[in-house]
Amino acid sequence: MCLAIPAQVKEIGENNLATVDILGVTREISLDLTPQAEVGSFVLVHAGFAIEVVDEQFAQETLDLIKQFPELADLESA
Repeated sequence: MCLAIPAQVKEIGENNLATVDILGVTREISLDLTPQAEVGSFVLVHAGFAIEVVDEQFAQETLDLIKQFPELADLESA
């Protein structure tokens, strides 16, 4: 099973690379598939790529569900 997880774009740099926040952890991802993403946008991240821009409510609901199953996002070690 593959899981795309919501993240908030915090910074956009060169070459469509962005720094995102995923449950308090920062990661660098590619925005190549979502050029419309802006700082503050919520995106679904899979395999290092933002695959879709989503609204904040959807992102928060999904993150709340993920928090109920910490093993899905390895939250216990974060």
